[in-house]
Amino acid sequence: MDKDKLMTLAKAVLDNEAGAVAAMKSQINEVFVKACRLMLDCEGRIIVMGMGKSGHIGGKIAATLASTGSPAFFVHPGEASHGDMGMITRKDVVLVLSNSGETDEIRTLLPLIKRLGAPLVALTGNPTSTLAKAADAHIHIQVEKEACPLGLAPTTSTTVALAIGDALAISLLEQRGFTADDFAFSHPAGQLGRRLLLHVRDIMHTGAAIPKVHWQASLKEALIEMTQKSLGMTVIVDEQDKIAGVFTDGDLRRLLDHGEVNISTISIAEVMIKNCKTGKQDMLASEVLAMMEKHKINAMPITDERNCLIGAINFQDLLRAGVV
Repeated sequence: MDKDKLMTLAKAVLDNEAGAVAAMKSQINEVFVKACRLMLDCEGRIIVMGMGKSGHIGGKIAATLASTGSPAFFVHPGEASHGDMGMITRKDVVLVLSNSGETDEIRTLLPLIKRLGAPLVALTGNPTSTLAKAADAHIHIQVEKEACPLGLAPTTSTTVALAIGDALAISLLEQRGFTADDFAFSHPAGQLGRRLLLHVRDIMHTGAAIPKVHWQASLKEALIEMTQKSLGMTVIVDEQDKIAGVFTDGDLRRLLDHGEVNISTISIAEVMIKNCKTGKQDMLASEVLAMMEKHKINAMPITDERNCLIGAINFQDLLRAGVV
């Protein structure tokens, strides 16, 4: 293996594809705007189609559109001729990818799409092709050459098609006013989705799982409660369950650093931290995480509007929930 030749060829591929993508800026014109308008006005779904490598790119474009606020799905042209045309309605917009614009499976479907009355957007490298002429909006994505040294394997042409697909999806996203919350709703299993959708109430400890002691309890009783509940802290409350303070593992270490302590005789009220940070159950879990990081704490009591204790959460809870 010639290492230098290999690296030279790889760099040439990247240069070729980067240059071709940059050249596509010239195609961001009135036709591109018309294509966006057709998809924005769509009352149904954006149906993406393509054969071979164009089909693979089309599948990704459909997925990007769907996840950014433009409902879309991919229909295989070959399957469309055997029943899947029934998935397309006159309220849909059909987005077709074909570098040549003469793909047989696509050409077979064009009269049916026209008869249905669904608007047709085409991405081809041939503006005089059958597909380009049939389209209501044709985006010209011709490239000078493929990155493949043989000039045969779809490489640069598919990269350009993918980039234009992303340009369409993000332009539509902006026009629709699509927000980070909307994105999270489409990606509930992802970390962003968890950060934007998960609330404190969904993961906090409640009821008997909350580590708490009365303000008249001894330090020993507080330590037992901390050990049993395993949150690294205990909350100190009064008779109405209002928070008087907290005591954490870190507070215990700092207390012991100052000398010997009789944990049986000293009261928790003497060593607790007053005016502690608290959260609310309606807060996003990510907001509580930000508070913990800002104040360098690992656990936090959760209170209601009357400052009464209703829950507790720690860093490990956030970690398990995938917020971190």
